[in-house]
Amino acid sequence: MSKSFNLNPIFPYFLALAFLLPGLTVQAADPVKRTAIVLNSGEASVSLIDMDKRAVYKTFPIGKEPHHLMITPDQKSVLVANAAGDDVVFLDPKNGDIQSRLPNIVDPYHIGYSPNKKWFIAAGNRLDRVDIYAAQNQELKLVKIVKAAKTPSHIAFTNDSKLTFVTLQDSNELIAIDLASHEIVWRMPIGKMPAGVWMTPGDKHLLIGLTGSDLVQVVDWKQQKIVKEIKTGKGAHNFRPLGDKRHIFLTNRVDSTISIIDMEKLEKVADIKGLPSGPDCMDVTADGKELWVTFRFAKKVGIIDIASRKLVTTIPVGKSPHGIFFHSNAAWE
Repeated sequence: MSKSFNLNPIFPYFLALAFLLPGLTVQAADPVKRTAIVLNSGEASVSLIDMDKRAVYKTFPIGKEPHHLMITPDQKSVLVANAAGDDVVFLDPKNGDIQSRLPNIVDPYHIGYSPNKKWFIAAGNRLDRVDIYAAQNQELKLVKIVKAAKTPSHIAFTNDSKLTFVTLQDSNELIAIDLASHEIVWRMPIGKMPAGVWMTPGDKHLLIGLTGSDLVQVVDWKQQKIVKEIKTGKGAHNFRPLGDKRHIFLTNRVDSTISIIDMEKLEKVADIKGLPSGPDCMDVTADGKELWVTFRFAKKVGIIDIASRKLVTTIPVGKSPHGIFFHSNAAWE
């Protein structure tokens, strides 16, 4: 690997030398690209998008079925979970370069770190299991395999890190796992094909996206009771908060729309329509002006102007794009 050197302290002297010696040219370093990292789950690759030019500048192999990704607690790496590859890969969050690979992480479909950064959870969609790892920096030590039929999908936590919740997509259930005992403490039936799950501010309710239906179920998790249903669109799937601690986006994968939900009033306030097919994962730019969305069935990433709720442009990527991440949003709420 070639070494890089900081030219800033001696740069004025190079300029003076260039003035005295006309044949000498001084070239400034290329600016760091604002990079979006996109997982192409259908072709085992990662696409890197220059966010200013709005074009892919690099695509490289990563592992079998990369579905979800997230920033590590120290914010020094983006962790990519290869569900069928049974490993995770650490990328540089600024430029997408591979830092390291951690083998023998079995079937990591959806992943999450507990808020206290003590636990790493992997939902094994293919093998009907939820794996609990002790997390320390980039080391993950398996401490418990929790059998959880059928088809664990998405993960959420209480803010005190006492419980983790997992949707079971093909048994139409929600389970709660105690992170001290590593045991399932309760399970409850919910709607058809539950996927995305999100905790509202103050740990008041869980929002569950029903991919097999057209709505979000609101769960009082303390009482293990469905208290409301919010009609959104067919294929209600995955969530991404706006960042104002009140509104959240929900992709409706079958209807190809995105709903905006008020988490305080527990009601839909708007829809974004006219989108390519299969909207799935999302990220919001640091200024809160743009929503970037992967379109699973269209092989594209779309950019939506949040104020007008209009699709601005699309960027071709690989087959079945799923997870998406920006470095600038490492600390979003």
